[in-house]
Order: sequence, then structure tokens, then C-alpha cells
Amino acid sequence: MSFNFFRHKESTDEELLVSISNGNSDSFNELYSRYKDRLLYYFYRMLFQDKELAKDFLQEIFIKVINKPHLFDPKMKFSTWIFSIANNMCKNEYRRQEIRKNTINYENPDILNSEDFINTDHEPLIKLIFNQLNSFDDTHKSAFLLKYREGFSVEEISEILELPTGTIKSRLFYTRKKLQENIKKQHPEIIDEYNLY
Repeated sequence: MSFNFFRHKESTDEELLVSISNGNSDSFNELYSRYKDRLLYYFYRMLFQDKELAKDFLQEIFIKVINKPHLFDPKMKFSTWIFSIANNMCKNEYRRQEIRKNTINYENPDILNSEDFINTDHEPLIKLIFNQLNSFDDTHKSAFLLKYREGFSVEEISEILELPTGTIKSRLFYTRKKLQENIKKQHPEIIDEYNLY
């Protein structure tokens, strides 16, 4: 039993997915434990900060993994693939609700380290940036979240969002610049305190 446990822990995401397609539930449990918090956070930020909706989407995306592992594109890393599915699920939800306004919030990436962030009020900066980001469109917010929360490279974000790398770079630059400008106008003391130049 211990051999299987350690083998699953040491397997790559891609190896686990192959094992899931062969009906191995331990592999699914391992993959789920690796990604559930990251995906829940992503859905929560992208889906109007609605915890219940985020949980529903988390369940749905893992049902897709169980039922359709063959859809995995072997040219992609698993992490890039699953976040591209998550992004498409969010886009479909925006279309269904016909809402382009209320979505994700983002904050200084250095502050975003704890898994319990969803349930906690942290620094004043976070609340400020949450408010500011309501005015950004979905792609700007998603790119910023994937870069600074999830640590994806520009190239990986390009795959997830299906946009050229140059577009991703410019959107990241624009989002950060506009956030700095907006916060500096309203709360210059925050800019100094958190070194947001």
C-alpha cells in the first residue's frame, strides 16, 4: 500500500491523468489534491466572488477530468490545459449571464500566499485593488491572476487564454499600470507602503 501511495505522490500530473483514464481512483485523488485549492481560488475570483458557484465549477471541472481524460492535449502541460478549461468555463458563464462587469478582483501578488485568503480580510491594499479591478475586462483580470497568483509564464497564459504572447504582455503591463495610477490618485500612502512603483 505504501508503495502505491508514494508512487502517486511522485508521479507527474500527466502520468496521473493516464492512470485516471485506466480507472485508478488513487491517481484522481492525488490530482484533485494538487489542483483543488488553486482552481477554487481561480473560479472564486473570476465568478463574481461567489463561493457556491466556485465550488460548483470546481466539481464540474473534475467531472470533466474523470469522464473525458482523452481530451487532454499532450502538447500542453496538464496545468496549462486544466486552466484553459477553467477559463473557457468562466467565459461560457459570462455569456450565459450576459454580465461583463462584476467579476474577478486582484491584488498585490506578494500578499497572496495563503489558501484561506478567500475567507479573510487582509491588508487595506487588497480591498482597494479588488474595487479597482471591477472596471477591468475579463481577459485583463484573468491574465493578471494567472501570472501573479498562479505563477504561469507569459507563454503558458498565452496558451490558456488563446491570445498572442505580445497581447498578454501588454495586458499585464496595462493592468498593473492602471492599478498603480488609480490607487496613487486616491491613496498615495498605499503606493509608498507596498512599493507599487
